Formats: sequence, C-alpha cells, structure tokens
Amino acid sequence: MKAPLHMERIARLRERLRETGVDCIWIVQPENRRYLSGFRATDLQLIESSGSLLITDHDTLLLTDSRYTEEATREAVGFSVKTVQNGIVKGIAGLVPDLGTRRLGFEKDWVTWGMHRDLEKELRELSPPVELVPLDGIVEEMREVKDADERGALQASADLLSNIMGRIIEFLEPGLTERAVAWKVEEFAREGGAEDLAFPSIVASGPNSALPHAVPTERMLEQGEPVILDLGVKLNGYCSDMTRTVFLGNPSPTLKTIYRTVREAQAAAIREIRPGLETTFVDAIARDMIKQAGFGDYFGHGLGHGVGLATHEAPRLGPRKPTVLKQGMVVTVEPGIYVPAEGGVRLEEMVFLTAQGAEIMTSDSHFYDW
Repeated sequence: MKAPLHMERIARLRERLRETGVDCIWIVQPENRRYLSGFRATDLQLIESSGSLLITDHDTLLLTDSRYTEEATREAVGFSVKTVQNGIVKGIAGLVPDLGTRRLGFEKDWVTWGMHRDLEKELRELSPPVELVPLDGIVEEMREVKDADERGALQASADLLSNIMGRIIEFLEPGLTERAVAWKVEEFAREGGAEDLAFPSIVASGPNSALPHAVPTERMLEQGEPVILDLGVKLNGYCSDMTRTVFLGNPSPTLKTIYRTVREAQAAAIREIRPGLETTFVDAIARDMIKQAGFGDYFGHGLGHGVGLATHEAPRLGPRKPTVLKQGMVVTVEPGIYVPAEGGVRLEEMVFLTAQGAEIMTSDSHFYDW
C-alpha cells in the first residue's frame, strides 16, 4: 500500500490517542503493525517479534533488529527505522525520553507479562519516569471498516479461494484421506499465487465432521458421508475464509435435514444482515431457525467473524457482546450443526456490508437443493 494511506490511518489513530490521555502508543500486534506501517514481516511466535511501532503526535518510529532493517526501511515509508542492539525493552527505554513521552500506551492483549515487567522497571528508572498504560483494541476497531483498497484485496483473496474450493470439490473421491485433500488445497493455493494459507485447512469427513475445528487425519473419505471443507488463503496480506459441506453419494435422511436447516439459516441471516443491526440480532436469526428445527444443542459457536489482515478479527457475530454493524465491514456468515456420531454440516460465505445489505464475496456454487 502507498504511504499516504498509512499516514491517513496514523492521523486517525492520533485522534483516538488524544482521547486516551497517552502521548505515545507502542504497537506490537503483527496485523496492526502492518496496517499502520506497511511492514510485512510476521512474528513466528509470541516471544519473537520482527518489530514494534512507536507513534506520537509528531513521530512515527519502527524499532527492529538487524535481520529486518533493510525490509523495514523499504516497506515502512514515512517511518524512522531504528535498529535496536539490546532488545526491544532497552530500545524503547532509550527512545521515549527523546520523544517527550510520559504515558506510554500498549496493547494489553499482545504484550507478555514478562515484557511488561521488564519494560515497567526500565521506565520507572527514567527521570522523569514513564507510566505504562494498557489500551484495549484501538487499532483493531479501526480495522473493522475496510477502505476501498482493502475491499479490493479481500475480493481478490476471496476470488482465488472460490476457485480453489471448486477445484478441491472436483478432486474429491472415496478413498482419499483427509490429509491428502488438505495437502492438495495447499498445492492449489501456491499454484494460484497465494502467499500462504490463511489458516490450516479443515477437511473433516464422516464422524469427524461433527468436530467444528477438526484436524485432518488419515481417515479415508467414504460414500454417503459429509465432508466439511473449511479453507482460507492469504493474498497480498489479506485473508479469505469459506466453508462447504459436500457428500460423495447419497447421505442419510437426517443429514439431508441438517444440511437443509443450515442452508436456510445461512440464507436468512445473509438476507437480513445490514449496517445498523447488532451482531447478536443477526446471530439470533440463524440460531433461532436451527433451534426451531430441533438442533439448537448442536450449534455451539458464533455465526461469524470479521476478516481482513487476520482471518478472525472484529466484529464477532455471536450471542454475546453486541456490536453495531457498519457499512464497509467484511464478515463471515457460517452457521453449523454438529451431531456426534451422525456428522456435521457448516456453510460459510464472506460478505461485504453495503448501505443496502450484504454482497457475497465468495462464489463457489456447490450447494444441494434438498
């Protein structure tokens, strides 16, 4: 993305920071870091970071180590890149006095206790001391509504995924293992230009389809059983996510009823979802239909979630914590029914919220009319 877009995002962030009373924010969450700076490096684990941002009313700094200095300088246009030698804690403590920082905000859900303890000690010993202030989801809230560039990137990712889903469904046949299908998903994704999978593919057949987040196994696909395919790719940093449930042959009457119930619940939720509604209300549309059909005990997760630089991000569509939906949000609609020993069905689309309602972004048409 171009620097002016990042600078516009930082301007909006600065407005929010003035409301919090902090004079500097420390960003470590990888997707937030990329959203604000364009720096694409990822973190392999919680205790290993490729960089941090320090943003004040006047300064934009990216702190990293020598492994990433060149990439950061090239990608984070408009940022002053600082190569730290003795770790991020020492690096921040050495920089905040020159920034005039007295209250340093940090992402409370992304800083480890150990790092907080060590930095707090360093900041307390400064003269004057600097206070650490926990902040909750400020950048994540900004990311909820997608701009035009993000919508385009998400649509391209969804288009690639839709093509892959169709190819995978055509590839299925009895005797293939779940793992073999999952490996084929990755092959198709790489061939199509994806930079990565958005998440490990879910390929769940037969009784495994009753596990919402099943891990692919060596179990072979069999005639008449459901196969849940929950797939996602990442393209130019942006994720996509969709699910189809397919059958190799003729399923049982119970599975047909389950499938029809899920399909009708999903269609109703997509038909009604629009800006101004609360996420809990939309969740209830699908959940009530599933309950009325006698399967209420078998739909345990929320109806959907936001998609963007991360596969799962705000807002969440579920029975708790209502959030008002806004134009420009991209969310999934994915009701499911999972009956132990019988099997499960989940169907998922990505949708973009316009002023009028939902535009479906994923486009595979493998549905059953039972």
